[in-house]
Amino acid sequence: MIPSEFRQFRTILGKTQKQMAQLLGVSLKAVHSYEQGWRKIPHHVEKQMLFLAFKRLDSGFNEKCWDLLDCPENRRSQCPAWEFDAGDLCWFINGTICSARIHKTWEEKIEECKTCRVFPDFFGSYNTN
Repeated sequence: MIPSEFRQFRTILGKTQKQMAQLLGVSLKAVHSYEQGWRKIPHHVEKQMLFLAFKRLDSGFNEKCWDLLDCPENRRSQCPAWEFDAGDLCWFINGTICSARIHKTWEEKIEECKTCRVFPDFFGSYNTN
């Protein structure tokens, strides 16, 4: 997540910097630093921002990734998104088996997820890739 995206998500959530800091459990100075690009946005903060924005938008999107992506039965049975019936939140869950592999890092995972049609386009509608 880059600083401008952080600001956009804060706007979507309708929060001041102080309110965002409280919601994320970080200092106000940290929020300032994220938005100015002085500090890298930690993965746990990025995940929480994405989750909160997803819940705020409540788009009614409830298609499951395994259906949309025609995931084979043997792969889906090993995937945590399937295990927890969270196919609309697969992008939020570490350890999912997208592209027939488990990603090594959050950065690697979220970059792939951002190109997937299951990932919500927080600034418009759902991806159509």
